[in-house]
Amino acid sequence: MYYVYVILNEIKDKIYIGYTGDIDQRLKRHNGLLPTKQRSYTKINNGNWKIAYKESYNTKAEALRREKYLKSHHGRDFLKVIMGR
Repeated sequence: MYYVYVILNEIKDKIYIGYTGDIDQRLKRHNGLLPTKQRSYTKINNGNWKIAYKESYNTKAEALRREKYLKSHHGRDFLKVIMGR
């Protein structure tokens, strides 16, 4: 199972869109509880990242396709409606 997710840092009013096979472990990395890249977006914009939206897919290809869409202009408009932003 693969997940496409949107995490939110309410303090800095930032969102991050990604995909993963293990959403719990990935969220821990975003929040600095597990090792991560020093120059990653969520490390630079540190704070408490929370899952705001997620979808599950059977294949990595499907998840990647959806992640790409959500990062597009139309996808971000969709997320604004879903997340009430």
